[in-house]
Amino acid sequence: MQVRLSPRVCLTLGLITTLQLTMPAAAEVSLPRLVSDGMVLQRDAAVNIWGRADAGEEVRVEFQGQRYTAEAGDSGNWSVTLKSLPAGGPYTMTIAGENRIELKDIFIGDVWLASGQSNMEYPINRIVHRFADEIAAVNNPRIRQFRVPQTYDFHTPRTDLEAGQWLPATQENIQDFSAVAYFFAADIEHSERVPIGIINSSLGGSPAEAWVSEETLKKFPEHLNELQRFKDDGLIEQIERSDRKHSEAWHREADHNDRGYKRWHVEDLEVDDWSTMAVPGYWADTALGKTNGVVWFRKTITLPETLAGKSGLLELGRIVDADETWINGEKVGNTTYLYPRRRYSVPEGLLKAGENTIAIRVTNGGGRGGFVEDKPYALTVAGERIDLRGKWHYKLGTTMEPVGSQTFVRWKPAGLYNAMLHPLQKYSVRGALWYQGESNVGRADEYRRLLPALIRDWREGWKQNTGNKELPFLFVQLPNFLEPQDKPGNSGWAEFREAQTSALELPNTAMAVTIDAGEWNDIHPLDKKTVGQRLALAARKLVYRHDNITAYGPQLTSATFTGDKAVLRFSSAQGELIAKPCNTDCRHREADSPLFEFAIAGSDGRYVWANTRISGDSVEVWSDQVSQPHSVRYAWADNPAEANLYNRAGLPAAPFQVDRTDTGKASQQKSPTTAAGVTQ
Repeated sequence: MQVRLSPRVCLTLGLITTLQLTMPAAAEVSLPRLVSDGMVLQRDAAVNIWGRADAGEEVRVEFQGQRYTAEAGDSGNWSVTLKSLPAGGPYTMTIAGENRIELKDIFIGDVWLASGQSNMEYPINRIVHRFADEIAAVNNPRIRQFRVPQTYDFHTPRTDLEAGQWLPATQENIQDFSAVAYFFAADIEHSERVPIGIINSSLGGSPAEAWVSEETLKKFPEHLNELQRFKDDGLIEQIERSDRKHSEAWHREADHNDRGYKRWHVEDLEVDDWSTMAVPGYWADTALGKTNGVVWFRKTITLPETLAGKSGLLELGRIVDADETWINGEKVGNTTYLYPRRRYSVPEGLLKAGENTIAIRVTNGGGRGGFVEDKPYALTVAGERIDLRGKWHYKLGTTMEPVGSQTFVRWKPAGLYNAMLHPLQKYSVRGALWYQGESNVGRADEYRRLLPALIRDWREGWKQNTGNKELPFLFVQLPNFLEPQDKPGNSGWAEFREAQTSALELPNTAMAVTIDAGEWNDIHPLDKKTVGQRLALAARKLVYRHDNITAYGPQLTSATFTGDKAVLRFSSAQGELIAKPCNTDCRHREADSPLFEFAIAGSDGRYVWANTRISGDSVEVWSDQVSQPHSVRYAWADNPAEANLYNRAGLPAAPFQVDRTDTGKASQQKSPTTAAGVTQ
């Protein structure tokens, strides 16, 4: 049936439609991403709850039997402050205006910000095999993580995040938790018996200048100028397009020129004309020399009938740079860059009795391509481990020019602060955890100013920057890395660690010393548990006021240069000084010295390994080669692998350099008298 409307009705409907289109719709009350289901609110503190609504709209917040009201301002922003509440939960909160929001599963406890670069970002799934049983037992909803989306903004500090949610530490979620932050949280939750919330705002490779505000960058003109440059969106688009085009062209050419592409991975292939080299190792040490491009590797292993058809695990250490890997002609894994450890699952039915072939296509865009030493190279099947180290066949697929450098736009100054840190600053936290510095190594003098500037910047942002209310800031001193050296000398990593130590001059700071928790051949060491637990020890001492615990290693308090010796005194309140037994042959240290990695120099600045003697809370240092010492260094190396000055609590002393001044007194080189640990 057709209905015909009168002109007057049509006009009326038209006016209604026009009004619907032109009148603004009522804005519902909305909340920032952090204020959501499952959140952890800071106990014993004034806590902000905020959001947006229509200008002038009344917003009501009900929580724990209390009602709070606010009126949205002209810009639509509203905020209430909850009264201080004790730890507990789970609870429910309602927020109502024109609409009603119910937030569930809320805990009240302690909230910690975890930030920095890759070693803070490093997730549980990358280290789970190191702590397999412990991670398999994780089921603690009182520990929660909010993972901040990784993005940048060079124009203005953002007021909210793009996404994110609070997730509990259960088997469903634990793999994506920051490993350092989780072990810290587990320790604190156990010791303090309160829920713990972790806000994980970290990004691999990020330098410190990316995490500070534009205002703070005014003290660092070079970084400020770079920020202004990257406010040009057209420039960013041009750089990213150029980098993408160059990378795609390089890999396309490598694939096209690779003689083995889609050929040399097959199960049956004649390799009589292939060369051999030892794996692990680098082809720069073979007849290929320093070649970039694609190199293929093959190895045949023999398996018994008892292992045929069973699933397994293929470990290929770390490969520089990228790899694609096949077993018996079937692809079992690939990794596109050099850092991840290669751990590939072998499915059931692939392995067979008798000969099995592993083929690896390695693509290297610069430097020494090959297989990183001192890593696991093995195939494990049904508990039986087949060692894959030794002779492999190899053949050059193609030679390429180095791929060249890439511009990592998201690491540029202030970008991460604006997008990943500023939106968090209304959310009350107990303190901050910081594990960063690898990207700033080589700029120790600047970092000596940059890290304190960052700490002050954050404290101002959270409005915890005065008196005894300064935001607690706990940071990790970089661990040992790179190859140990036979002779004492200068070290960029040691200088940087000293620059980190100097930040302890600021109140309410603490440092976790980790020179015994690294790996010489991996910038991402697996032992994130030691790091998290040492941060937790520092927190228990500094923040939770457990004065009876030993939270840090021996701290240098004074040095006296007399005659042919230097006498170094350490704080005695933190446990007796001990020489931890050496876990290597200690071949290049003084044979009659209980302590290693001590070096001494005269006025000529030439350091030699020193003899040492522990005497109560002091260490005597001398050498027959130095008649009048002027300087002592301890653990002054990229990788002070044999540093063994500890206390009875099993905590290491931090690296230091201490010099004799013209007055005859000693001064610790460029750092406070507390060489490691906590200042209050």
